[in-house]
Amino acid sequence: MRIYLLAVGTRLAPWITAGFQDYAARLPRECALRLTEVPTAKRTRNTPVATVLDKEGARLLAAVPDGARVLALDRSGERWDSPTLSTAINRWMLDGRDVALLVGGPDGLAPACLQRAEHCWSLSPLTLPHGLVRVVIAEQIYRAFSLLRGHPYHR
Repeated sequence: MRIYLLAVGTRLAPWITAGFQDYAARLPRECALRLTEVPTAKRTRNTPVATVLDKEGARLLAAVPDGARVLALDRSGERWDSPTLSTAINRWMLDGRDVALLVGGPDGLAPACLQRAEHCWSLSPLTLPHGLVRVVIAEQIYRAFSLLRGHPYHR
C-alpha cells in the first residue's frame, strides 16, 4: 500500500520538507508515504475565495491515483488518536488499496474534495499551518505503523 499526501503549496520552508522526508524515510515499503505538491491558485485582491478553492480542488483531485481511497484533512472531520489511526492503517493495508490524503492550502479544501472523500479526518480543532500539517501527518503515520509493529517508538 502507498499513502499519497496530496497537498496544496510548493516551495515551503526547508524544515517542513526535512521533517516530512525524515518520517517518510522511516516507513517500510509496505506503508510507503509519498508527497505530491500542487501549486496554489493565483490570488488577487478581487479573486473570490470560491474560485481559488475550485482551482486548487481540481488540481488535488486530478492527482488522486486511480482506485485510491480518498481522505480529506479538515478541522471539521473526525479526530483520531494514534491507536485509531493505527487500526485504520491496518485495515487499509489489508484492503490493498492505496490511500490519498488531501490537504488544502491557506483557504482550506474545496467542497468537491470534501464530497469526493470517503472520510474526513481532523488533526486538531486548531487551525494549523498547511506546511506543518505535512510533518504532523508523516509523524503520525510513522507512529501508527510503529504501534502496529510493536516498535517502542509509540509510548
